[in-house]
Amino acid sequence: MSQTLPYVLVLFYSRHGATAKMARLIAEGVERTGLEARVRTIPEVSPETRASSPPVPASGPVYCTEDDLRNCSALILGSPTRFGNMAAPLKYFIDGTSSLWLAGTLADKPAAVFTSTASLHGGQESTLLSMQLPLLHHGMLLVGLPYTNPELTETRGGGTPYGASHHAGTDGARALDPQESALCRALGQRVAALTRQLHAGAAHVES
Repeated sequence: MSQTLPYVLVLFYSRHGATAKMARLIAEGVERTGLEARVRTIPEVSPETRASSPPVPASGPVYCTEDDLRNCSALILGSPTRFGNMAAPLKYFIDGTSSLWLAGTLADKPAAVFTSTASLHGGQESTLLSMQLPLLHHGMLLVGLPYTNPELTETRGGGTPYGASHHAGTDGARALDPQESALCRALGQRVAALTRQLHAGAAHVES
């Protein structure tokens, strides 16, 4: 576990803003537990897979650094769906975390995922499941949404037991509905609550 004050890293890529809105709701859920939610994003990539964005975004969260990832106590990862998978910029970023994998830096830390799609059946679940694979390789502890959240059975939009999701519509204009919003906050709150329990347990063992 990190020696810094515990924080949950909410790391996302967003093309048209829907995933960014989800990240803010998830951060609200984290902060309801008293933990810090550190919201970060990642740059675009060019066809040559080099960063094509300025060093600092013009607005919104700053770009994630390796230290942000190294020192987090938990990670919540978000991306829009691209052909049933995470978007290329996020995959490119994760592919650059080999040094953390070799050191086992993220092992035993809670992790969760979230996504947004243009169509209701546009690959939400496959995207969430594929995003979990590198987190398993890092040895992270996957956190989903249990059916004790009634919104999972009430939703007519996004929302899965594998993580929070949102149906943004083909023009990206569909706002998060009450069930989608509640599940975003629930995911953040659940990850943060488990993180607090793990830190409390570690502190008890050390004492």
